[in-house]
Amino acid sequence: MPRQWIGYLFMAATIILYAIIGVVSRTSNVAEYYVAGRRVPALFNGMATAADWISAASFISLAGGLYLQGFEGLAYIMGWTGGYVLVALLIAPYLRRLAQYTIPDFLAARYPGRGGRGNTVRMLAVVATVAVSFTYVVAQIYAVGLIASRFTGVDFSVGIFLGLASILVSSFLGGMRAITWTQVAQYIIILVAFLVPTIWLSAKLANNPLPQVAYGSVLPKLTARENQLRADPREQQVRAVYRQRAADYDKLLAALPTSWEDGRLKAQRSVDHLKLRNSSLLEIRAAERALLAYPKSVDEARRTWTAARNTSLARAQPLKPHAQPFNAPTRAQSDTMRNNFLALVFVLMVGTAALPHILMRSYTTPSVKDARTSVFWTLVFILLVYLSVPALAVLVKHAIYTTLVGSDYGHLPNWVFYWANVDKVNPLISINDINGDHIVQLAEIALDGDMLVLATPEIAGLPYVISGLVAAGGLAAALSTADGLLLAISNALSHDVYFKVVDPRASTQKRVTISKLLLLAVAFIAAYAASQKPADILSLVGAAFSLGGSTLFPALVMGVFWKRANRAGAIAGMVTGFVTCLYYMLHTIPLLGGSPANQWFGIAPISAGVFGVPAGLVALCVASLLTDLPERHVEGLVDHIRSPE
Repeated sequence: MPRQWIGYLFMAATIILYAIIGVVSRTSNVAEYYVAGRRVPALFNGMATAADWISAASFISLAGGLYLQGFEGLAYIMGWTGGYVLVALLIAPYLRRLAQYTIPDFLAARYPGRGGRGNTVRMLAVVATVAVSFTYVVAQIYAVGLIASRFTGVDFSVGIFLGLASILVSSFLGGMRAITWTQVAQYIIILVAFLVPTIWLSAKLANNPLPQVAYGSVLPKLTARENQLRADPREQQVRAVYRQRAADYDKLLAALPTSWEDGRLKAQRSVDHLKLRNSSLLEIRAAERALLAYPKSVDEARRTWTAARNTSLARAQPLKPHAQPFNAPTRAQSDTMRNNFLALVFVLMVGTAALPHILMRSYTTPSVKDARTSVFWTLVFILLVYLSVPALAVLVKHAIYTTLVGSDYGHLPNWVFYWANVDKVNPLISINDINGDHIVQLAEIALDGDMLVLATPEIAGLPYVISGLVAAGGLAAALSTADGLLLAISNALSHDVYFKVVDPRASTQKRVTISKLLLLAVAFIAAYAASQKPADILSLVGAAFSLGGSTLFPALVMGVFWKRANRAGAIAGMVTGFVTCLYYMLHTIPLLGGSPANQWFGIAPISAGVFGVPAGLVALCVASLLTDLPERHVEGLVDHIRSPE
């Protein structure tokens, strides 16, 4: 069967399955649409939450991040898994006891304003929910476009909107009820799709079907191969070329604006010269393309050349050992890497404990006890995948280092050409013969981590049918999380803004209709944002965790465990945490106009929440202590939230 047909069949079969579940589970009942009638058994709620959690970042990007970062990539696994421990201990059971519909609903009840309505806190929570969930959902839709374009051959932007239709089938028709049972099916697909190629690759490379055991036997072999490559003169030659390129860009940057003007004139003269000589059409077209690609202004030249210099410097660095933690030339750099590792673990933990679409699932169980049990099952189902991710990264890395590196440029494997053509503007993999020896060196390979898991079956030489299975799993991971995120946004807007503020007398039918219309609107806006390819998946997800933890975590936790926390404190904490986190991102991310030179203590912008969370906690405590005590019924509410079942 042709490869494209296999891709179509796997994707069509899974999408039809989700559509059938969505149609069967359709509802217009408010409780069913918002919280699945609060009657989802703990086991199935845990399975659905695991699917909600194992997003495109976990399924597609996590192993790729470990491949590229080595030991430092374990921060994602530790942070995300530890975050669920915080959810179980600090938040989930208490949310269920209050039996609201959304996270803003809970905060408004805990921090009421005049007349007991708490609209200020509610609106701030809605803003945080929308900001965090929208950032996160863009990453999921981006992954949908990546998978659809690779396995069906359609354009990336078309793939995004095809995937969007799949997302909307369940969430639009049946809300939380349809999403819950769709996510149960998606988890099963995710688990099979991830473990089958991992077990197969483990058996092939280590003669052991258990990836966690094979991990220990393959890692020493990978370390030995790394030592060989580090001492290879050809590798050193390629890295020296990149160092020279970085030095050349430094000279161009230092000579601005003169260097930009000289370069533009040189490119124009090259085109004119070729035309006067009646050169071949191919030569003229190449020169014209170079002229069109030349920076249009001094500012653009500065940005372009700075990025090119940084890329060259990164590829000029000595090979980083996979298993060695915080490997750096100096003690100061090693300390900075360690601090970033710990900061990222912290941010991912508190961010997990504040994600609205995850916390919403606490409302769907029949009781508080079931909510606790549900989180336990969620951890079990997540670990079935997460314990295999580090093993997969090492297995694939060993396969590439031993088969692709050192091969002849004339005999590159077919998967390299497939993945290089998925996105021709920003190729997911590129291999260039830098030193002209016609042999592939490691430093000549530029690989995007987002493609690694999807390409694993081809890298390992497995049958293409396994590639289709992995694509179906990646699609399930992205769709399951996107469903939950879109529902969290639309429910917050329809329930907390429209019903609680704009029209409190709206009928149940009207509330559900408004939620569906808002879901459609948000989905198309997110799809458009994803089509612009704003950043890699892990970066987008990291921003969502920092924003969520900084804004919502202090108010949620202190609202449960500190009776003295009041409305003024919640407002101060949410605003301070959000502003601190956003300020740090804007001033440190070059894409947003910032500079890495503005970093505090060398902390990367993905971990901005390490400043936002403490700032929010301090602001909440200070403002609560400086203002009036909460009303007596609020203290009774806290006692009710924390009382044993």
